[in-house]
Amino acid sequence: MSDKPDKQPILVPVDFSPHAEAALVHASKLAECLQLPLLILHVVHDPGGMPGYYAKAAKKKFLLRMEDVAKEMFDDFVARVQQQFPENKPLKHAEAMLVPGIPVTRILEVVKSRNAAMVVMGSKGEAGLKHLLVGSIATSMVQLSPVPVTIVKANHQK
Repeated sequence: MSDKPDKQPILVPVDFSPHAEAALVHASKLAECLQLPLLILHVVHDPGGMPGYYAKAAKKKFLLRMEDVAKEMFDDFVARVQQQFPENKPLKHAEAMLVPGIPVTRILEVVKSRNAAMVVMGSKGEAGLKHLLVGSIATSMVQLSPVPVTIVKANHQK
């Protein structure tokens, strides 16, 4: 055996959206082909108030900290996707990581600290004034990431 360090993971930041789910599925298939591990990341971010997806869950449990609500939602999200693809080994053995902070900053820190091979993430692909004023995490990652970034959109076929 060689003294090579562990394989570089494919980092998949998720926000529990259909786009994040599509990105996780895509990344798991890529990881299987490349024989790389998956690292699923959720950044708990509180920009002056709870984001909508935390608020929905928090209504059911009045006194939980936001991190606790996010952890429960994160675990449920990962388990649901793993159940949909039980034969996918990288997904089955994926490492899950929950960190607090500002999403782009924390994702870039994890890319560096874990020596990620690439980032695969979902995006709504919003345009217009809101996107110009606020930007998006996906756009910032494409601009700032030192490793390749693949953006995945959910396929909304009816």
